[in-house]
Order: sequence, then structure tokens, then C-alpha cells
Amino acid sequence: MEADLAAHADWSVDPRKRWITIARRSGSGWAITAPRPVGDIFTLLSRLILQAGGGAVALGADLPIGLPRAYAAGLAEADFPAFLRSTRGLPDFFAVCASLDDVGPGRPFYPARGVAGMTRLSHALALGLADAAALCRACDRATAERPAGAPLFWTLGANQSGKAAIAAWQTLVLPALEARDRFRLWPFEGPFLSLLSPGSVAMAETYPAEALRHLSIRLRGSKRRQGDRCAAAGPLLAAMDLLSGVPDDEMRLAVLDGFGPDAAGEDRFDSVLGLLCVLNVLAGNRPDSAPDDPWIQRWEGWVLGQTALPVVREPSE
Repeated sequence: MEADLAAHADWSVDPRKRWITIARRSGSGWAITAPRPVGDIFTLLSRLILQAGGGAVALGADLPIGLPRAYAAGLAEADFPAFLRSTRGLPDFFAVCASLDDVGPGRPFYPARGVAGMTRLSHALALGLADAAALCRACDRATAERPAGAPLFWTLGANQSGKAAIAAWQTLVLPALEARDRFRLWPFEGPFLSLLSPGSVAMAETYPAEALRHLSIRLRGSKRRQGDRCAAAGPLLAAMDLLSGVPDDEMRLAVLDGFGPDAAGEDRFDSVLGLLCVLNVLAGNRPDSAPDDPWIQRWEGWVLGQTALPVVREPSE
């Protein structure tokens, strides 16, 4: 099954920093439009299906989709989607803990604010985990090709994804799972391409740092600086061309302008990188399946298109 529409949402707890980039199938290629605000989360999937003309939608999102295996080992459900449905009966699950005394399997997100002496190790121990590394999923760990991502349940500082996960799971993923006939979640239900079907959305986790590598784009400097994003314009447009993607005039201007001078420029940039990651998988240039590991396929999830496995560090002497 082919996708009729591909999209990628760069996610944030702040609605002003949620941007989506869309590509519509056009003949043998894709017509790519400039990033737009995600808008109303509760209508996002239905809007995408409508824009696809009732066809299949391939959606990527830059947010964690899954649970660390050390945490999941203590759960009774069969997999992550089943557990997420069960949180309807856990009213405090998404409440961020202010104190380690509040942390436990039923309230894993921490901390609500900075507290003297707090560490990820103390957070892990409060959850009954062996060490700080147990807070991470396999796809969160560093590989030989990119640095580590943030652990799921941590909610403080620039290098955190917990708050975005809370916002997305509550308002997008969980309601979509409950409307199952229109939504499939990768990799828990099979390879990404196998999940595409008319009138529904197949959703996968993405990671901009992975997308850059997949597209052979080297970003010099910081994606937070407009000038550095401008310097990546040539490689970004070349990647679109290789994927049979044709940017509209607004998109081309946005790329050449480094996605604008405002703080949301990096979010628009990431939303385009994520879209190209999705198109790259749809083109067959990157795998649409996760590693053959039951914990990854049932609980942890994976990053779409990633092939590099976590670095295994030798024990210190």
C-alpha cells in the first residue's frame, strides 16, 4: 500500500512550537508545502485524512512513543498501546512529581521544578530501577553516529522530552488508539508500510538528529541559529529533489531563509527534516521495520529509519 499523503509534526508542550509539514502525492512524486502550525490536536488526524482525499496517511512525529523495558517489565499489559489505553484508569499517571517521595510506577514523570541535589539516578531508584541507564529506551541511547536522546520520564531542562510525551499521549495518541479503525501505531503493529491503509493514519516516532544523517546533511553550527539553517538550504533542497519532492514557492523561500528569524524557526526546520525522513522510508531507502527484539517491538518502540544500534560501553576498570 502506498501513502497518499505524508506529514511530519515537530512536537512540543507549547502549542506555538508545534509545526507540521505536509507532502501530497503528485504523480510519481510529492508536492511539499511550507510548515504550518499543527493547530487543534483533537482534529489533526481527521484533517490529514481529509487532505489525503480519504487515502492513506504516513505521519511522523518527533516525540517518544514507547516505554523503557526496565519499567515495562513490571507491567501487566501485553504491550505499549495496551498500557497507554490502561492509563484512563490511572488519573495521576501524567501528573509530574514535585518530589521524589511522589515518584512511583503509577507516577513516573519527574521533576516538576528544579530541586537541589536531584539526579537521574535518584529518579531511577525511586521508580525501582537499577540505575539511570534504565530510564532510557534502546533508541534513546547514543549510537556511533549520534549522541543520546533524553530519557522519557525526565521533564526538566532543554534536554528533556517528557512534557512533550505527556501532551501528545494524552491528546493525540491515546484518543487515536481508542478510534482504532483510523489509526495504526508503529512499530507495535508491524512494519510501517504494512500499516498504511485508506482512510487511516500510520504514525511513527522520528528524531531530527537521525534524519540529518539519513539525508546525508551536515549541519554546521546550531539549528537554533537562522544563519546555520540557511547554510543547509542547498543540501535540504537537494534531498527533496532526490526524493521526487517538489517544494512550493513558499517552502523554497522558507528553506533559503533558514525558516525565519524567530524562535520557532528551528521547529519548522525540524518538521521538514522529519517529513523527508518519512519520505525516505516510503521510497525504500531506509528500513520501515524495527530491530528484531521483542522488547523494542512490543514496548520500547524505535526511531523510523534508524539502523544504528546503541553503543555498548565496556565496564570501567
